[in-house]
Amino acid sequence: MTVFLSFAFLAAILTHIGCSNQRRSPENGGRRYNRIQHGQCAYTFILPEHDGNCRESTTDQYNTNALQRDAPHVEPDFSSQKLQHLEHVMENYTQWLQKLENYIVENMKSEMAQIQQNAVQNHTATMLEIGTSLLSQTAEQTRKLTDVETQVLNQTSRLEIQLLENSLSTYKLEKQLLQQTNEILKIHEKNSLLEHKILEMEGKHKEELDTLKEEKENLQSLVTRQTYIIQELEKQLNRATTNNSVLQKQQLELMDTVHNLVNLCTKEGVLLKGGKREEEKSFRDCADVYQAGFNKSGIYTIYINNMPEPKKLYLKGHTGTAGKQSSLILHGADFSTKDADNDNCMCKCALMLTGGWWFDACGPSNLNGMFYTAGQNHGKLNGIKWHYFKGPSYSLRSTTMMIRPLDF
Repeated sequence: MTVFLSFAFLAAILTHIGCSNQRRSPENGGRRYNRIQHGQCAYTFILPEHDGNCRESTTDQYNTNALQRDAPHVEPDFSSQKLQHLEHVMENYTQWLQKLENYIVENMKSEMAQIQQNAVQNHTATMLEIGTSLLSQTAEQTRKLTDVETQVLNQTSRLEIQLLENSLSTYKLEKQLLQQTNEILKIHEKNSLLEHKILEMEGKHKEELDTLKEEKENLQSLVTRQTYIIQELEKQLNRATTNNSVLQKQQLELMDTVHNLVNLCTKEGVLLKGGKREEEKSFRDCADVYQAGFNKSGIYTIYINNMPEPKKLYLKGHTGTAGKQSSLILHGADFSTKDADNDNCMCKCALMLTGGWWFDACGPSNLNGMFYTAGQNHGKLNGIKWHYFKGPSYSLRSTTMMIRPLDF
């Protein structure tokens, strides 16, 4: 505030100087302002200037007689006067500046001392406030650091506990890993043994396959030879059957003749020597008995081909059908029993269905099975059933097998 008042006082003095100079030189037409900046202080100087009226008036005087002049007019030297005036003015300015400088220096000393004292007091108060604030902040920071240290210690304790737990779990895992590694090694050894055994089995299996292939080839060649033999036998059988048919016709003709003769003798009451009862005569089959005129049930003597002794069979007549098919026509099918499997199935049909039959592949018909009562016959494979009569699930109570020739 003191410095500002000093500058204001200096400006007032300079203004006064300018005003006094202006009053002193009313003849001056204009002023020139010079401003000098020195640090934070600014100095303004007002310099007067002359308009040169005297020179113009003189010129006017000479101009009135310009036509009468024989030579150019010599103007008086006003620059030296102007310089003298300026030097006088500058001396006055210099004296004023020296006075101002002395005044400013004296005032500045006291003001600077007061400013320094105030600054020291203010600085001391500020430092005290700052110190108090720093102490409070330091105490607060110390308290916070204590809290943080406590938290860090607690966290460190928890981390140590977790580290111990992790160490224990790691130890357990390492132990389990070692056990599993040992088990894996054992399994690997077992796998090696199994692989070795598998390789051996594969070698044996390959040898067996080679052996089976050889046996298959041998069997195929044997089957081929047997097929050829069977074909030859079939041809011979056909020829023998043809010959046998001729002989059978001749025998039938003879039997008819004998029957006619016997009938004639019976009508005439003649008893042939060595004659036998009609029932005791020999016949080839049931059809032969029927064609001979016997239609009563009884025991008859049947001579079967290729058998030296005759067989006595009880013959009984029957009429009717059993569904769509009244008889089973066999086309060379073999008869299968429990000890002789002649069917076309991988299993033994006679053993599974508890009875011998002309099985093809354990079909839905079997007249040599077991009897099941009503309600228990459904879903039974080994029951007495005839597919063409009432289906494969109907259990028959009993069956009677009747045989006749194909051409009967």
